[in-house]
Amino acid sequence: MSKFQLKRFLKKSYEFSLVLFQFFIIILHFIHLEFIPKKEIMQVNFIFSFVGFLLIIISTIVMLISIKDLGRNLSPFPRPIVNGNLTTSGIYSFIRHPMYYSLILISFGFFITKLSFYHLCLTISLALIIKFKIILEEKYLNKKFKNYFIYTDKVKY
Repeated sequence: MSKFQLKRFLKKSYEFSLVLFQFFIIILHFIHLEFIPKKEIMQVNFIFSFVGFLLIIISTIVMLISIKDLGRNLSPFPRPIVNGNLTTSGIYSFIRHPMYYSLILISFGFFITKLSFYHLCLTISLALIIKFKIILEEKYLNKKFKNYFIYTDKVKY
């Protein structure tokens, strides 16, 4: 295996690992593992539950809108699809990564409804993985689309 092939393999492995970990953490929100203690930070009451569910619902709506706006450019991987276009309209005219931020807010909504260390750790882990994906995706988008820097000047987040 040449140096170039090894470098390419490691890049693809890194991308795949980020996506795999992201989905794994999302799935852990819905699975009750008996051996992991779900110690509450504080007692959950109606207000926390209501705010958490509201955050989950609003974030899910934003995610669905971002999926619709992306259309055929949708991919779970940070690398843009081969014949893809830069999406700058719809929700993407206000925020650059609405799907990623929605995932983080949905996870945070789960944390608010449970107020457990377990869900706090899931939210922090998901946010870190998504941060790494955003950094990598921005690099690819800058390389692929020459006008991406104009878009990043116009849309800050």
